[in-house]
Amino acid sequence: MLKTAVIGLGDISKIHIPAIQANPEAKLVAVCDIDEALIDSVPGVNFYTDYHVMLEKEKIDCVHICLPHYLHYPATKSCVEMGIHVFQEKPLTLNYEEGLALAALQENNKDIKICVCFQNRYNETFEMLQELVVSGEYGKVIGIKGLVAWFRPKDYYHVKPWRGKMKYAGGGVMINQSIHTLDLMHLLGGEMESIRGSIDQLLDYGIEVEDTATAHIKFKNGASGLFFATNANAENSSVELEVILEKEKFTIKDSILTRGHEQKEVLIEDTKMPGTKFYYGASHVKLINHFYSCIVNDTQDYVNVKDALTSMKMIDAIRKSSEEKKAIKMEEF
Repeated sequence: MLKTAVIGLGDISKIHIPAIQANPEAKLVAVCDIDEALIDSVPGVNFYTDYHVMLEKEKIDCVHICLPHYLHYPATKSCVEMGIHVFQEKPLTLNYEEGLALAALQENNKDIKICVCFQNRYNETFEMLQELVVSGEYGKVIGIKGLVAWFRPKDYYHVKPWRGKMKYAGGGVMINQSIHTLDLMHLLGGEMESIRGSIDQLLDYGIEVEDTATAHIKFKNGASGLFFATNANAENSSVELEVILEKEKFTIKDSILTRGHEQKEVLIEDTKMPGTKFYYGASHVKLINHFYSCIVNDTQDYVNVKDALTSMKMIDAIRKSSEEKKAIKMEEF
C-alpha cells in the first residue's frame, strides 16, 4: 500500500484528499500546512507545520504538493532528494526557466516520478476528441480555439495576496485559470512555430498579474490557434475548446463533446464534479489513481515534467510577445 502525504491544505487539497482516501491501494498518513488552526482538519492523520520535518519523520511513498506556485519547485525538489515520488498541482513552476531546472532535477533522478496535475487530459470529452484528431479520419487540423471566460472577485486576490504578485504567482489568468486550456491546445495542434500575444488588466484590482490574455498561435503543421482567457467575466462560464478539421468541426463546451457546425451531434459528456468547484473537472481522481498505478507498476505514461514544460513556454512567450509587441518564434525562445 502506498503511504501518501499532502503539503498545503488550501482549496485544491479538498479535491486531492478525498481522492487519496477513496483509493484502496493508498493510505494518507500525514498532512502539512503552516496554519496550526488546521490541525484537526483531516482526522486520523499526523499533522505538521514544516514539511521538511514531515519528510524526515514519516515513511512516505508519494507526496501531493498543493502549495502556492512559488513553492512548487522547492517543495518538489525536497521530496525528490528524499527519494519520494511527487504528485504536483499545476503550474509546473513559476516560469519556463524554473521549469527547465525542474526538468534537470528529474533527469538526474530518473527513479523518482513527478506527475503534474493536468487532469483535463483525462476528461472523457478530451480523450475522445484527441482520438478523433489523431485518427486522421476527418483530415488535418485547420484551426483550434480555446476560450476561458471566468470571474474572480477582488477578494480572491486580497484573501490570498500571493495570487496577485508576480514574484509568488508567476502570472494571473494564464498560469492560474487557463493553463489547462493552453495544455490541451498544444496537444491537439502539435509543435508550434510562433505565438503573438497580448496581456492586460481589465479590472481595477491593484494587482501585478494579468487578468486577461489573448494569443494567436501558428502551428508547424499549418494550423492556426486562437486563445482567449479572462477573469473579468460576470461568472465562471464553460470553457470552450473547438477544433476545425478539413472534413468536420468538434467542440467541447459545457463538458459535452459535439460534432458538426449548426446541427450538432452529441458524442460524449464528461463526468461532472458536484459543488461550487465544478469547473475544476472531475478527472483528478482518474489521474491520481493512474499515477499511483504507474508508481506500483513502474510505468511512465503519466503527465511528466517534460509534458508540463510546454505550457510554461507558451505562457512566457505570450508575456514576452505582449511586452515586445511582436510574434515570438518558439524555437528561439
